[in-house]
Amino acid sequence: MLEIQKHRGPDDSGIRAFSLKTSKSLELPVNEPVTIQGEYEGMLGFNRLSILDLSINGHQPMASPDQKVLLTMNGEIYNAFDFKNELINWGYQFKSTTDTEIVLALYLKYGFEEMLTRLNGMFAIVITDLRCGKLYVARDRFGIKPMYYIANSEMLAFSSELKSFRYLEGFTYRLDESQLDEFMLFRSNLRDTLFKDIHSLDPGHFLLFENGKELQKHCYFDINDFDRYHKNDVSLASLVAQFESLLGKSVQSQLMSDVKLGCQLSGGIDSSLITYFANNNTLKGQFESVSIVFDNLLFSEEKYIDRVNNQLNISGHKFLLGPEYYLKNIEKATWHFEAPLNHPNTIGIYLLSQRAKEHVTVLLSGEGADEVFGGYRRFSDISYPWSNRKFLHEIRNSIAQPGNLFSYFNDANRGVMANCFADSLLAAKLIREFNMAGAITSRKTLYNKLTGSAFDKQIKYEMLSFLPELLLRQDKMSMAHSIENRVPFLDNDVVSNSFNIPQKYLISRFRKNKYITEKYLLKEMAVRKFDKNFAFRNKVHFSIPLSDYFKNSQFKQYFNDKIIPGIRSRGIMNHSLISGWMDNISELHPKEIGCLWVAITFEIWASLYLDLQHENSHS
Repeated sequence: MLEIQKHRGPDDSGIRAFSLKTSKSLELPVNEPVTIQGEYEGMLGFNRLSILDLSINGHQPMASPDQKVLLTMNGEIYNAFDFKNELINWGYQFKSTTDTEIVLALYLKYGFEEMLTRLNGMFAIVITDLRCGKLYVARDRFGIKPMYYIANSEMLAFSSELKSFRYLEGFTYRLDESQLDEFMLFRSNLRDTLFKDIHSLDPGHFLLFENGKELQKHCYFDINDFDRYHKNDVSLASLVAQFESLLGKSVQSQLMSDVKLGCQLSGGIDSSLITYFANNNTLKGQFESVSIVFDNLLFSEEKYIDRVNNQLNISGHKFLLGPEYYLKNIEKATWHFEAPLNHPNTIGIYLLSQRAKEHVTVLLSGEGADEVFGGYRRFSDISYPWSNRKFLHEIRNSIAQPGNLFSYFNDANRGVMANCFADSLLAAKLIREFNMAGAITSRKTLYNKLTGSAFDKQIKYEMLSFLPELLLRQDKMSMAHSIENRVPFLDNDVVSNSFNIPQKYLISRFRKNKYITEKYLLKEMAVRKFDKNFAFRNKVHFSIPLSDYFKNSQFKQYFNDKIIPGIRSRGIMNHSLISGWMDNISELHPKEIGCLWVAITFEIWASLYLDLQHENSHS
């Protein structure tokens, strides 16, 4: 189980057997077979990517001084050292300079939930307390780090990557067909995974296991604790200054490292701001950027990447993503992602991380800014749903299915469907017996629990639905190459204070309401750091020229030799429709290209995991 995800931590590994019944534990050798007696019913294993304190003192699983509390932690806690003096004064004697040991000491002093409320960072944490026979598994509040688990009458198993589960006795990967409808619309599942019996722990939640008791799941962070009501109206200038300070502080805290850092620079304003603040807090010449560029200029922001690198006088590394690399690595990226590649640019991040490893070990990225600060066009559509432009757009989209227009009048339907990738008509063509109600039920349930204005609900919904899948993409593709990816926009203080920003400073109307700009406050911040033309330009998502790649002769051959035969024999999707799309790629609507992408990546994932045709060939 450890070996297959060694990429997450190539620097050190540890195994510890334990018993909640007898309160015993035993450190085991990693690289040789060991037979232990039946007195240990549990095992902890950990692969370490050394970032702070590169010595053996940071070894995990880490034990308390009395050996009765065991801790494993993936991630970084950026405010950990704020507590160190307090813990020393309390009497704890540190043997390392890691944030991991501070978390262990915080647990010993405050207990699990009190410890969690103090942590500002990204993490998946497991604490085994042999004193009271309890085992805790927690995931950070926004889902920056993954955590999966299997819980049944036979066992409790958990891992940062679900590929480890294949080595559990009697376990096989099976498709959970009940998740397919939702996946076809959204390219992801809000709860759980596409595998039967493998669950994804919700962000902001923890599990509690005790012998003889049912597994409990608890929420320790509720996004509804934030609201934008009854806030004092403040000036835009003062808010920009406040968030310059907050973001600068967040970036500075996330530069904590004993290895080299850099920035994932796309050329957009989010990553450019992170690069600006990081460079300001780093010794001159010590900070670098890494970027993906394309031959197709419609998809490239290379001129903005160059602008930032030149203005800040930092060393920038640009890597070209072309169809040959795309085809060569699509299976490797899928193996690491452990699900159908939901976003075509996932392979771009795979390439970026692969090449970045030549220069740095930690990358800062701008992920999270769009969700927290209202950066997508759909935020303005939700805020002004009855504008002529938006309403006419919905009417055109509903010509083939007039009933869909009526669902637009329902706030939950409108909010949930805002970030879907396909429409129900295409999904129904793609898979038999597509169930629209089943596809959106869990998402509507989530949406209806959210509080605040329509805008606030959408912010919260995006943070709970769309953001975790983007973070998963960042984590899996970077850790595939032993790179740690950090996200300063998701600092606890940045996010909580973002709900103090009046909506008018996030979604702003100009020129008699005809021009709407999203993420207005961050754009104003970018004006001050760069200029107005840089900040107020049309948003270019980190997109991929998919149509160009699909037309590539090698890709077409791969499609005909492997993909379409697999789709046909699997019998889940309409193979003749998919073949027709590929034959007429130049005439496809963007949504049809998106559905073709879903079909192709689903088949690749199914061949790797459901069929297990490539056992360990991509590790």
